[in-house]
Amino acid sequence: MTKHAKFYIGQIVNHALFNYRGVIFEIDPEFMLSAEWYEQMAKSQPPKDEPWYHVLVDNGVHSTYVAQQNLLAEREPEAIKHPAIEDVFSGFHNGKYHVRKNRLQ
Repeated sequence: MTKHAKFYIGQIVNHALFNYRGVIFEIDPEFMLSAEWYEQMAKSQPPKDEPWYHVLVDNGVHSTYVAQQNLLAEREPEAIKHPAIEDVFSGFHNGKYHVRKNRLQ
């Protein structure tokens, strides 16, 4: 049974294990990558039947794929720095990013 997402697109989050922050730009209702990726990258073996999040990493040029159990909402969200921010979001207001309306899916 797939569970509901605790976080939303545009929300600033922190990774509980690796201590980085970022913004969610896409949500999968459950794990959607390969078994090989999971075995190699998901060392804590988080549940596959819970939501997983695509996150643009602050002060980075990459994104990550993170299980719901490894994310925490940032208490006092501030804008992040990432080269893809303007491709995905139209702006940062009231502690969250707003999805660009003409964003390509």
